[in-house]
Amino acid sequence: MSQQENQNKPVNKKYKDTLFRMIFREKENLLELYNALNHTDYTDPEKIEITTLEDVIYVGMKNDVSFLLFCTMNLYEHQSTPNPNMPLRGFIYLARIYQNYIKQTDANIYGKTLIPLPVPKYVVFYNGNQAEADYQELCLSDAFLPTESSEEKPAVECRAVMLNINLGHNKELMEKCRALWEYAYFVNEVKENLKNGAPIESAVAEARKACIDKDILKEFLEKNSSEVEDVILEEFDREWYEKKVREESQRIGLEEGRKQGLKEGLKEGRKEGRKEGIKEGRKEGRKEGIQEGIKEGEQRVLQLCQKLLEEGRNEELSRIAEDEKLREELYREYGL
Repeated sequence: MSQQENQNKPVNKKYKDTLFRMIFREKENLLELYNALNHTDYTDPEKIEITTLEDVIYVGMKNDVSFLLFCTMNLYEHQSTPNPNMPLRGFIYLARIYQNYIKQTDANIYGKTLIPLPVPKYVVFYNGNQAEADYQELCLSDAFLPTESSEEKPAVECRAVMLNINLGHNKELMEKCRALWEYAYFVNEVKENLKNGAPIESAVAEARKACIDKDILKEFLEKNSSEVEDVILEEFDREWYEKKVREESQRIGLEEGRKQGLKEGLKEGRKEGRKEGIKEGRKEGRKEGIQEGIKEGEQRVLQLCQKLLEEGRNEELSRIAEDEKLREELYREYGL
């Protein structure tokens, strides 16, 4: 099967493109990224032969971009979460890619002549929230179980170079590849909007508008606005956002609990003081009251936060920590 026939086969639409893949499926951007990584100055994008596996999703995985350029077989992957198994995934992808290459070149693997193969280069571009070094090497051999001989070389190896492409990292690479920097800038805008309390849909829309105004990915964002929103919503790590909401709810609950606990503690302390003495009563009452108050306060605030979260009232959710009057109005609204 030719490369063209392979690309024309139906794609499993269950697996959506990533934003990274959308940008670098353009050969001009891909060549710019290749030159930046390899310190080359090739100028003809048509020399690139795309080898991305489109026809089959292998064991539930799909690679972002792979391509042949002169004597190198390149595999580029994007990751928003660190994954130590990237070398294993790359090993599987590359095996399939080389299998296709052998078929397309009609090479005889049973012949007596050594088949010349393009050199594999595997790069993982990381832009998640966890702090990572600018440059790391991940090796398949790190996963191999120990053998009796520590000097024994494994039969296979796969080395992945992982580059941190969050804004502010790998500056030299970003300066050489404008498309990669613009991609990192747009993703960073989305993250900053989320940190400021915007819901995911608004965060993407605001980032898109800000980047277009600054001529960052302008043509791409104007041309692919709906598709960009879809893939960002699909690939964005919602765990980070949900964790932030939980932490904020817990903080508010503790504050409310302490205040309520002090009130209840004083009240209980006075009652107990009449029986056993004001001093002991305040001490014991405060202790019990604070515990109950914190528990009740946390539950009350968490219920309120959950209702606001379910209704998408993120602006009010972000304000209730500081606005006691607003909290009281919302308590009355929901009957809490």
